[in-house]
Amino acid sequence: MDLKKTFEHDEEVLLRPIREVNRNYYITVAVLSLIVAWAFFAYFYQFKWGLGVTGLNRPVYWGFYITNFVFFIGISHAGTLISAILRIAQAEWRRAITRSAEVITVMVIFFGVASILMDLGRPDRIFNIIESGRFQSPLLWDVTSITCYLTASTVYLYLPLIPDIAIMRDKVNKRKWLYNVLSLGWTGTPKQFKRLELVISVMAILVIPVAVSVHTVVSFVFAMTVQPMWHSAIFGPYFVVGAIYSGIAALIIAMALIRWVYKLDNYLKDIHFQNLGLLLFVMTLLWTYFTFSEYLTTFYGAEPTHMAVFWSKFSGEYMVEFWGMIVCCFVIPVIFLSNRKLRTMTGMMISSIAITIGMWLERFIIVVPTLANPRLPYERGAYHPSWVELSLLAGCFAFFILLYVLFTKFFPIVSIWEIQEGRQHAVSEVSERVRTYLPDDHTDGGETQPFPTEQMESARS
Repeated sequence: MDLKKTFEHDEEVLLRPIREVNRNYYITVAVLSLIVAWAFFAYFYQFKWGLGVTGLNRPVYWGFYITNFVFFIGISHAGTLISAILRIAQAEWRRAITRSAEVITVMVIFFGVASILMDLGRPDRIFNIIESGRFQSPLLWDVTSITCYLTASTVYLYLPLIPDIAIMRDKVNKRKWLYNVLSLGWTGTPKQFKRLELVISVMAILVIPVAVSVHTVVSFVFAMTVQPMWHSAIFGPYFVVGAIYSGIAALIIAMALIRWVYKLDNYLKDIHFQNLGLLLFVMTLLWTYFTFSEYLTTFYGAEPTHMAVFWSKFSGEYMVEFWGMIVCCFVIPVIFLSNRKLRTMTGMMISSIAITIGMWLERFIIVVPTLANPRLPYERGAYHPSWVELSLLAGCFAFFILLYVLFTKFFPIVSIWEIQEGRQHAVSEVSERVRTYLPDDHTDGGETQPFPTEQMESARS
């Protein structure tokens, strides 16, 4: 099969989810839409009657909503950091996974912001930050960093989409007006590709420090207070590690579902999941180290106010959530990811789902137990979410999945032009890079010999 026919086959397979719509798609959209509709009803019920319909109370002013905020902002690191780092490192296996990762970033940020709005009894007061914000407050740092992150991530998602939108403009009969506008007159000339790759490279470099700063600043919202087990210098890197950890797990789940639903086994291959699985295992060990360090220093310090929170997690009211986090984020991933025989698609899916649940529990036990056991001598409190909060939690997850499904029906979830570019140029470029890594061969008259690929293959055989 020549290169032109291969390119046509790529376009046919990767555009098929956009061209074809079956009954399962409509059923999925209908079920998710019903859950989202119920969540909207729950929110309007809360808007009408106030935050009294939730489980929030004195002194637990933050509950599910702030937990969701930290969780969703954390998951958003999946796309930007993974995609940007792999692009800068020129890892060729990135080509099939970058789009699905970048979409997670942009969409999830909106639900992080929405969680803040849900937490406000008066959502209109969000404008007070714009009108009366002061940079002495970490809350304004949060707003600024998330706004920058959302803008940078949206641009970083859109730029690599342009060549694929142009392909859809020319090859797909649906929504031509939309693709014509979004393609920005792209014709695919070498000059355009050169400029596009330059801008993508610049954005990849810029977006990494922005992504790291976002979850660092999210941690500052907690660590800048003097609340027990929040006032910690480790919170910045701890939150960043947790964000990357949960983000990779979310990416694996999304890729596995895409591969299964759209039959993209030839593009999202086992090697992609194996590489992400090894990366997930490394992050498991790193997260475990940070968690152990945090609780060890608290226990060794033995300050009474800190120990009240500590024991509420280990053996008190929040014991189930704490040990559930340990099982989901440490025990299950280590069992499946450290063993090559268990590190299969099924094993990685089990690990990723467990990590996603465990990282939500981690955010919960950071937020709630500290507020329930404040440093000042106020009465202790307990928090139990109401049906409103549970409905909005389900609605956020359903709405995210719904938007992700809709995206796959408007745009290719695997980058067509990057796959084609890889087929055309990557092999020779990788061979050239390998030559630069190896010492020069001066065995024949002092001249460097070419890379002996064929000789090495024959020697192995």
